[in-house]
Amino acid sequence: MARRRIKAADGWSAVNAVSDAIAEQVSPDAATMACAVRFLLEELAEVAPGNSVEVRVPPLGATQCIEGPRHTRGTPPNVVEMSPETWFAVATGSLGWVDAVAAAKVSASGTRADLADVLPLTRP
Repeated sequence: MARRRIKAADGWSAVNAVSDAIAEQVSPDAATMACAVRFLLEELAEVAPGNSVEVRVPPLGATQCIEGPRHTRGTPPNVVEMSPETWFAVATGSLGWVDAVAAAKVSASGTRADLADVLPLTRP
């Protein structure tokens, strides 16, 4: 059974709530942050469909994206991994991809593991 996708209205509402909490310098609600992170991962897969890069945001989620050779077994050749807070920041544009990589907030390995062309994600 396929996992149910987060509705856009619910996802963007969670993204807005987390953004508001960050702006007010308070910790966002854990469930709201989890919803926002998962929704933004789903949005990435929509914006950059494919299976050549695996984006991991432990412990909240992962997705595959970017067109190219499909990975089927073992560790993917192109992996991007970061914390939920970093993913939220780069996905929403409050932290640039290049800056996140330079600050070692992102682990990116493989020739296709550069998300600069698809981030930040924006509301349609």
